Amino acid sequence: MRRVLILGGTGEARVLAGMVAEGEPGTEAITSLAGRTVAPVPAAGRHRTGGFGGVAALVAYLREERVDAVVDATHPFAERITAQAVVAAADAGVPLLVLRRPGWTAGDGDRWHLVDGLAEAAALLPGLGSRAFLTTGRGGLAAFAGLGLFFLIRSVEPPDPPLPSRHHLLLDRGPFTLAGERALLREHRIDVLVTKDSGGPATAPKLAAARAAEIPVLIVTRPPLPPGVPTAPDPVAALAWLRALPER
Repeated sequence: MRRVLILGGTGEARVLAGMVAEGEPGTEAITSLAGRTVAPVPAAGRHRTGGFGGVAALVAYLREERVDAVVDATHPFAERITAQAVVAAADAGVPLLVLRRPGWTAGDGDRWHLVDGLAEAAALLPGLGSRAFLTTGRGGLAAFAGLGLFFLIRSVEPPDPPLPSRHHLLLDRGPFTLAGERALLREHRIDVLVTKDSGGPATAPKLAAARAAEIPVLIVTRPPLPPGVPTAPDPVAALAWLRALPER
């Protein structure tokens, strides 16, 4: 029995775990979740919850569980766990693949402003609008706390404080629709969107809604991947990589 550890939390991780469970009888998938989401969408196969506690602990886990391959299918902005996984897999002598959905690309009519982080986004924001739709996740919102703008904050889980003094919190999980996103922009009189380049179709309708409303979009670009790491854009390609691995 071959065993693959999927570092999960994304839709791609769940799809890959399901493909392994349904179509790979000689392979067992273990999906690992960080545990930050209270009610995560379940994945097929075995799963574990909680951090590993650093590189050394992850190396020990890979050896104890006799893991044959690691697929890092975490969020494109989960920079820390990706870096740790790359080092741990190398130390344990286990092949690793990074599964990352492609980022978004601007189209005709988009008014995108690319920034390297939330601090840069917060610095540019007052010059672009006064009522912001903030969809950067639950962490790092302290960068916007000192701004006197209005914020519509959307997050799957309650965000970490401090938060801007003028805000409306919306707890919701994608996929979202274009009609729904356009209605949100109108209801809250949004004149600027702030987001991360998460990629994928589940949350992309907000970009189309911003384009239709002709409002600017601040997009935080992705952190670079560690050099020399093999990547796959989707679960199908990741499964092909797993199938091509030599027997250990």
